[in-house]
Amino acid sequence: MLNEERSTKIVANWVFLGVGMLIIQVLLGGITRLTGSGLSITEWKPIMGALPPMTEAEWQQTFTKYQQIAQYKYLNTHFTLSNFKFIFFWEWFHRLWARFIGVVFVIPFVFFLVKGYFKKWMVNPLVILFLLGALQGAIGWIMVKSGLNDNDLYVSHIRLAVHFVSAMVLICYALVFGLMLVVRPEQRIKNSRLKKAIIWIIGLLTIQLFYGAFMAGLKSANAAATWPTINGRWIPEVLGNIFHDRITIHFIHRNLAYILAVLIIWWWSKARTIRISAAFNNAKHWPFVLVIVQISLGVFTVLSSLSIKPGTFATFEWMALLHQLVGMLLLLSLMALTYILSFKKI
Repeated sequence: MLNEERSTKIVANWVFLGVGMLIIQVLLGGITRLTGSGLSITEWKPIMGALPPMTEAEWQQTFTKYQQIAQYKYLNTHFTLSNFKFIFFWEWFHRLWARFIGVVFVIPFVFFLVKGYFKKWMVNPLVILFLLGALQGAIGWIMVKSGLNDNDLYVSHIRLAVHFVSAMVLICYALVFGLMLVVRPEQRIKNSRLKKAIIWIIGLLTIQLFYGAFMAGLKSANAAATWPTINGRWIPEVLGNIFHDRITIHFIHRNLAYILAVLIIWWWSKARTIRISAAFNNAKHWPFVLVIVQISLGVFTVLSSLSIKPGTFATFEWMALLHQLVGMLLLLSLMALTYILSFKKI
């Protein structure tokens, strides 16, 4: 039997592997959205759906089901079976990767449980992690269903945002659990001011993530493919509904980014003088670096949005995907710091 330190390290590596796989899953979701693939599979079959159509007749039957929804009728009537197979692949692979994550979670969980690798306090958080993962799958299907009708060309941007942010909740939960296994108590530091500030920043960033998903769902990047102004104005002439109007959502998303950058730079200026903990020293610079990269990618994404061509994965799509990745890493860096920082003396 392994000693306690060795078994805890193995469990931690397993959890961090899960974090990495979940990040890939969100990026696959981004590719699915950017390629317009999300509605290609019109059924939810958690078990049997792991296999794609195996015969030409099955492919044609699946394609026929896709032809019944508005996205095909009003947007993709030119699609051949070959075109359909391309978008089907990305949605199928996105779902397959989710199933793979489930296997990578369940099998080691049972093995570690039988072998006694878990301390008693670890079991409940891991069960919660599993339930959050299952809930995420259900939310994903609820999102897809919003586009399977005769009226909507795409899924609901509100449901898309909920799906994305709930995925980030799952990843953050897994990350913090992993940090609980590897960050020793003496590596955590007490600084209530910095911790309160970073919690407020995370709250604002969460709102920003919702608006980023709104931008994606409503294809709002090219509503104002200019920078630094928005179509020649600092404030749009007409602002509409903050949840549905493309230019208003674009305006909010852009300005929240500036506010977040200022707040993170201020936080970093206070934190960089603190050199008590090695864990904190390694983590404190990441939000500053990532927010600068994130804003730069946001600008390039907006400026390249006029080059969007349906059926291609070119500059805009790569910029958008990297923008999403860095936004995720920014949130995770802040979550790591919230764990390392403590309100009370450790």
